[in-house]
Amino acid sequence: MLLRVDDLTVCYGRMQALQGANMEIAAGAMVALIGANGAGKSTLLNAISGLVAPAAGSIFWDGQPLTGLSPDKICGRGIIQVPEGRKLFPAMTVEENLVMGAYLPAVRKETTRTLEKVFEIFPRLADRRRQLAGSLSGGEQQMAALGRALMARPRLLMLDEPSLGLAPKAAAEIFAIICRLNKEGMSILLVSQEVLETLAVTTYGYVLENGVIALRGPSAELRENPQVKTSYLGL
Repeated sequence: MLLRVDDLTVCYGRMQALQGANMEIAAGAMVALIGANGAGKSTLLNAISGLVAPAAGSIFWDGQPLTGLSPDKICGRGIIQVPEGRKLFPAMTVEENLVMGAYLPAVRKETTRTLEKVFEIFPRLADRRRQLAGSLSGGEQQMAALGRALMARPRLLMLDEPSLGLAPKAAAEIFAIICRLNKEGMSILLVSQEVLETLAVTTYGYVLENGVIALRGPSAELRENPQVKTSYLGL
């Protein structure tokens, strides 16, 4: 198993944001994490990334413990998160933003080759490489955020609401690129409020409710689950 989360609890003060969460992601898998706003989805991603410290539980990567490692060391293991809201540097060019993703020594030496691959995946970014990131459209900014993550040569790519706020055409384009990356062998953990689309492109899913993983199973089964239909699909 590539990633395993065991009984993870995260607290903000007295509030439990995550309670005893368990999750597994196999190499090459594409896994969905769905839930309402405030359910704990971003908290789980941030705990895996080392951005928040768990109050209890463990995280294992390739069988080795991750808990307690700094975010840069976790990135060095190949776990890369694309945060909600993109978090680009608007006054820097597209290319400068992309190169920022290759800051770790292990991947820095491959910067030129990786940048060529990113531009092959996102030809629009190649056309705008000298343009300020803040002047891009929402869809293009999401491409830049995703491209920056790819510059770190991830083994597991964690995406937090990659289609949020995008026009339907731009959102569909982002989902298509994510599917392409997975087909090329990249493991993906996809967090999205686009529940129907997310369950359509993933093979397995977890449903978070109030910090607790309430449901799990094959994505096709979750799409037909009455609770999921009522709570998230409006059916």
